[in-house]
Amino acid sequence: MSALLQREHVEEWVSIGSINEIPLRGARCIKNGDMTIALFRTAENKIYAIEDKCPHKNGPLSQGIVHDGCVTCPLHNWVISLESGLTQGADKGQTLAFPTKLIGNEILISLSAKNG
Repeated sequence: MSALLQREHVEEWVSIGSINEIPLRGARCIKNGDMTIALFRTAENKIYAIEDKCPHKNGPLSQGIVHDGCVTCPLHNWVISLESGLTQGADKGQTLAFPTKLIGNEILISLSAKNG
């Protein structure tokens, strides 16, 4: 009898700072190699992380408006889900999204993208 071994994906969490470093409904950016990741704080103090690049024309999402669990790109008003990185409405596209968690005021991120 042979056993099927499944490799379990283990997320590695990295501390990236305090929730207090991000304004309500605002963003801050961190670098991961050549990639810039935007961290967003919603009005409900939820933290999300997505690549700081709109799937439409690579607009800087960190400079967009945060609302209802989404960010609106400042260049052409595309709306992107902060949780999944998926565009909303008729526009089709996706940017990378990264798992985050909050322990007290400390923000942790897994650099293993949820998608892509």
